[in-house]
Amino acid sequence: MQLGWIKTGHGRWAGLFFLHAMAMGMWFVPLSALLAGTGHDALRPYAFAASAVAAFVSPLVFGAVADRHVSPVRVVRGLAAATGVAILATSWLLGQGISAGWAWVCVQGVAVCMAPTFSLSTAVVLSQLEDSGREFGPIRAMATVGWMCGCWLISAAGADGLVLSGYLCGAAWLGVSLYTWGLPAVPPPASDPAGDWRARLGWDALGLLRDRDHRVVYLTAGLFSVSLAGLYPYSPPQLQDLGFERLSAWMSLAQVSEVAALFLLSSLLTRWRLKWTMALGLACGALRVALCAFHRPMPVLMGVALHGVAFACVMITAQVYVAERIEGMWRARAQALLTLMSMGLGSLMGYLGCGWWHEWCLRRFGIGGWTWFWGGWALWTVGVLIYFLAAYRGRGHGLRPVPPGGPVEPARTGLPVPPGGATT
Repeated sequence: MQLGWIKTGHGRWAGLFFLHAMAMGMWFVPLSALLAGTGHDALRPYAFAASAVAAFVSPLVFGAVADRHVSPVRVVRGLAAATGVAILATSWLLGQGISAGWAWVCVQGVAVCMAPTFSLSTAVVLSQLEDSGREFGPIRAMATVGWMCGCWLISAAGADGLVLSGYLCGAAWLGVSLYTWGLPAVPPPASDPAGDWRARLGWDALGLLRDRDHRVVYLTAGLFSVSLAGLYPYSPPQLQDLGFERLSAWMSLAQVSEVAALFLLSSLLTRWRLKWTMALGLACGALRVALCAFHRPMPVLMGVALHGVAFACVMITAQVYVAERIEGMWRARAQALLTLMSMGLGSLMGYLGCGWWHEWCLRRFGIGGWTWFWGGWALWTVGVLIYFLAAYRGRGHGLRPVPPGGPVEPARTGLPVPPGGATT
């Protein structure tokens, strides 16, 4: 396979995604086992919800800073260092047997530092690409490879369920901070200082939702994230019930399919309209949770693997949509708003809803509760697919037309693209 996408400078952004996602994967995937291993298994839904709570405020605030005052690369550097220190401290305290209340406070502190980082990295990378639709997918695939390597590293070290997983993760985040010193300083796009308190907090980005298609894409990402939230808290326990070991490594199957999907996404986005790319992802998401409902080893593994295709076709396509259809001066806040809707609103509803639904299903049906648990989320995802197909208008029908000279750089605007602009 030719790697013509690695142009001058593209390799450094792929490296940023690789290290950044590796550090994130080393926290989120082993977190369930870490909490169970330190006597805080009941804290699981609230610990995962901590990232959703942080996503309501933290990404927009730091996105506004990166759009107006400070290079987003410097913001990522500082937040990555703070995240690493917070994870090291949290892991040590968990090993000392702190109470559940203090454990949640520590996890919430980690989430506040971590929540804005990936949307900022994404905004930086997208701002450096000439044709995000073609170039972003393969570069973003390196983040998925990094996530997989993080999972494998935890399992290879035998750290599942041990505070060692937290120590390794903290060191990885400090490595991300060091890596940013080798990146060019990308200037903030907006020269005008923030006006009122809404602008300083980044809440002026909510005005983007006035556009119908923007609103549908943001809401679809948020609603789809509700069902996505069940993967990492509840797929590892289900695999454990089925007799699997080294759970972090098995969970990385989700990233294997995601890598393949991301390399194909650039070709898909030049031929299909965004509506059908996202619809494909939503359909795969419904099939994923339906397979997990069988509660048999092979269907569950197939469901975990299918997660990557669903995630790429919906969430990554949404990021490309934001980069292409929204004006550059909003780049960090627009991506941060997507984080708020998906990791914030969607994940909060998902983590808490999954916790309640999981307990009810297991209490009512016992071992058969897994079928009801995942079956319910399959119906939810089908509902999201129906909403998106009915509400999203886009700018045309059928396949995407490609001019003889190749794709044209899409117009960027905070309002709908006028006729002759990008067709999505």
